[in-house]
This record gives sequence, structure tokens and C-alpha cells, in this order.
Amino acid sequence: MARGRRKNPAGGSLIGGVVGKVKGLGYASTAYRMTLTGKTPDRLLLQPSDILPGDAGRGGALLENRYSFAGQEITAPDGPRPGINQNGPPWRYMDAGDVWFRELQSFEWLRDLRTLATQASRARARKLLLHWLDLHTSIDPLPWRPDLVGRRVSAWLAHGDFLLKDSDSSFSKRFFQGLALQARHLSRTARTGEDGVERILALKGLLYAGLSLPDGERRTLQALKMLAAELPRQVWSDGGHFERSPSAHLSLLRHLIDIRGSLSAASQPVPKELNNAIDRMAPMLRAYRHGDGGLALFNDSVENEAWLIDLVLAQCGTKGRALDNAPHVGFRRVQSGRSLLIADMGAPAQSGRRAHAGTLSFELSAGKERLIVNCGAWRGNNMGWRKALRATAAHSTLTINDTNSCELFDDGSIGTGPVQCESSREDQEGATWLEASHDGYREPFGLIHHRRLYIAPDGNNLRGEDRLSRADQSNGGGRSFTIRFHLHPDVKASLVQDGGSVLLRPPSGSGWQLRADGGAIGLNESVYSGDGLNRRRSEQVIITGPVEAEETLVKWALLRIPKN
Repeated sequence: MARGRRKNPAGGSLIGGVVGKVKGLGYASTAYRMTLTGKTPDRLLLQPSDILPGDAGRGGALLENRYSFAGQEITAPDGPRPGINQNGPPWRYMDAGDVWFRELQSFEWLRDLRTLATQASRARARKLLLHWLDLHTSIDPLPWRPDLVGRRVSAWLAHGDFLLKDSDSSFSKRFFQGLALQARHLSRTARTGEDGVERILALKGLLYAGLSLPDGERRTLQALKMLAAELPRQVWSDGGHFERSPSAHLSLLRHLIDIRGSLSAASQPVPKELNNAIDRMAPMLRAYRHGDGGLALFNDSVENEAWLIDLVLAQCGTKGRALDNAPHVGFRRVQSGRSLLIADMGAPAQSGRRAHAGTLSFELSAGKERLIVNCGAWRGNNMGWRKALRATAAHSTLTINDTNSCELFDDGSIGTGPVQCESSREDQEGATWLEASHDGYREPFGLIHHRRLYIAPDGNNLRGEDRLSRADQSNGGGRSFTIRFHLHPDVKASLVQDGGSVLLRPPSGSGWQLRADGGAIGLNESVYSGDGLNRRRSEQVIITGPVEAEETLVKWALLRIPKN
């Protein structure tokens, strides 16, 4: 994998500056906690929307004190457990990674217990909620991040009837006290949380509290005002979300549908900004899908389940077809015959913490089979793997000197990278030409990467040109290049005897031949993490060669071999 452009700074907290001051008071201070006191509500006016179904298997595990999130299961018996240093649920267990911690703290697993629909599952849900309240008497920075509070408040309210049914007055009082405290915290902090989807999650919790709790008009107006400002900023005119991540796009769209449903249930008008965002995002979500129904793997994305994507699209109520050109968010999609190409031709996102160094990478599928892919994302607790899968070398594009096309920082953000990214598309008699360039290698090596792709009308012929031009004559950097074509693990590859091409065979048996001119072609090992939780062995085709003084040109072609 490509190394970082520069040594990464030690700064960059996962909580992204949220832990700060509110009117001069630290979040964790007793004085700040005192500012959140107020009247305790005594009823719910509304049960907000949660369109996702629960998982009975995970609900059953929770009954047995097994906490399975982000591909890891932690068992926490009633007694003390080494490494957790507490009784009961592992609320403060950090060794499983940030994604696991967020899932546990979000309480979105209440839908899993609710799916069981038993007295035991309801009792378990109440016990876990009370234990959380007992342990979180102070406003610690990590579990009180605005996005996490927003998710937790949304979950408590969406499943409030499940929690409160036949409950005693003691539980009801503590439940409402906990809700009110978190709602007041959100009123103070929602605008200061992490940018991107996380900020919308905070606003969702604030809005749900306003709609569901008595005297919530002020919170409702506050949340709607901030949503009206955030959505046009985050969702661009082509429907792409500014983090440029298909998985984040899916997540945001699902939450916006929840918000719209809750407003309608409360007989509140739905802001035009919200309707516009949903209407624009649906065609873009379709554009991110491969023939197998899953998502393309760009910028911290995983495939996601096809049924979940179908569910979200069905709830959108928008019939628009998949978007072929998204110039603002920087993706191009070409469907020719049974072949589908999705290309990243935009600059990395400067907002959020999901950007990968994959500029000018592409993925290709034929029917329901993925052929050329990116390596995916990592959601586990191994930060080394997360960084490796963000690298340029983990994408089907070109690298120079085994160097990333942008700086990757440990907190998920990026530094110096492509600024000028240009792309165009031309369609003629069923064939498509895509052209793009980026200047991510100008600063270290004085080079510009240009990529040109041609897709034949029948989809059986994909041709490419990768060109390096010298933009800075005073900078003669760059010794060697590598062009990578990562293959899906189900695709078998073999080097043809003459060494000039590689034969690819997906499970269907349809053969493809990849050949190159301008570099040496070969095969290397690779890895694929389509679900973010497991790593599968795979292969990659590589084209390597020296960087020339003025211009380097490599031509390659991927041709489908007719069946006999």
C-alpha cells in the first residue's frame, strides 16, 4: 500500500473539536451539568419514525449480555471483567474500536430487542437504559458527542412506547429525566459537532425531542432552521453528498426519510430543503449501485445490503433513474450492455472524515458480477488497516513512487492533495469517452495524472490511457508509476504465457483479457473488504514502468472473450 505523503501530525481528535467550551464551561464540568437542569417531561406527544427493521439474532444476543457490533462480539457478564473495569454492559470499553463504541452508545439496537416482542426483551431494554443513566452521571466527552447524543435520543424516542409500556413510575421518571438532559445538551451543541452526516444526526435528535416532548416548539424551530441551512450546503445540486461516500450518502438519506416521516406524523410542514434533498439524493444513490445491488467502494464505503438500499429507495417516493453524470460531486457512471463502470473523477472531500486517496479510480461490473474494484474500507479496531485501505494503492488507479495522491491523517481527515480535478464525458453512437485529470502529484513530483476511458456500445471493450505530463519543469520528481486494477475475490486471474496480458475469469466463466502497452504487466496479491469487517484475499493486475522526463503514456485494454 502507498505510504503517506508526509508524516501525519499527532493532532486530530476523533471527536473533531466537539470537546470544547460552551459559554466558557467545559462539557464535563459540574457547572455545565447544572445549566442543563429544568422541568422533567411526563409524556410523549409523538413516536418518531424509524424505518429500519430489527435483527432478532442480535436482540437474542443482547438478552445474553453479548454485544455484537462492527464485526466484534464482546461478552460482559454481570460480574467484573478484566479490561472493562465495570459491572454489566461494557459502556466504556474502547478496545473494539470507535465504530463499535458508537454503535453500542447509540442505542439503535433497541429495535433489535423490540423485534423479539417479549417481556424479557422489554425488561432487558429498560435495564440497559437504567444502567447507562447510572454510569453516565457526568457529561463525558466521548459518549456525549452531539452525533451520538442525537442517535441515542432518536432511538429512545422512536422506541419510547416499547420502553414505557407497563413500566413503573420510577423508570418513567428516569427515562424522561435522561431525555430532557440530553435534549438540552443538544440545544447547546448540535451546531458544534462533527461536520457532515454526524451533524445531521445531532439535528435529528434535537428535532425528535422537539416534536415528541411537551413544550418542544423552540427545539423544533431551532432544529428546522439549522437543517434548512445544512442541507443545501451538504447536498449538492446533482444530489451528491459533499463527503462523496456512497455509504454515508445512504445513511444520510435514510435519516432524512425518518425526519420527513416524523414531521408528517406531527402534522408539521416538511421544509422544501428537506424534500429537495431527498428528491435529489435518490437518483444519486441509484448511481452508486452495482449490478449485484450493492454500493461501489469509494471513500470509506462498504457494499451494504441490497435489501436495505431497496428499502430506502422505496421510502423516498422518487422514481428518477440512476444519475449518469454528477459533475459537482465528481462521479461518472456508464452503463453499456451488461457492463457498468463507476468512476471517481472529483477532488477528495475536504469535509468529514471519510475521504480516501482514490482520485481517478474506477470500478467495473458485468451483470451481477464485480470485476474491477477498490479494496473497500475498514470498520474494525485496527487503525493500520483503516489507513492502508484509504491509500491510493488500495484503489484502481495510478500511483507515483508508491505515494498517496493526498495526505492521509490518522483521524480520517486529509491534507495536501488534488485541487484541480477536471472531467468531461462524450457519448456518440452508443459509445462513451470519459476524460479526467488531477494535480495531486504536482506538489511532490511536478506531475499531472490524466486518465481517458472508452467504453464500447456493447460494453465488451473498455480501453484506457493513463498519461503523466510535466506541469513543473523545475521539479523533475517521480521515478516510477504503478497502475492497479484490483480484482474482486471471486475473479480468478492468470498471466498469459507471453507475459503481455492477463486473463480474468469471473464465476460465470465469461473471460476477459487485460493487455497493456507502455509498461510491464503482472499480478500481485491484494485484499478486499467489501463489508468493512472481513478481509478476503484477492489479486490485482499491475502495470509498472519508469516516469519519463516530459510525458509518460500507458495504453491498456480490457476485452471480453466470446464464449465458444
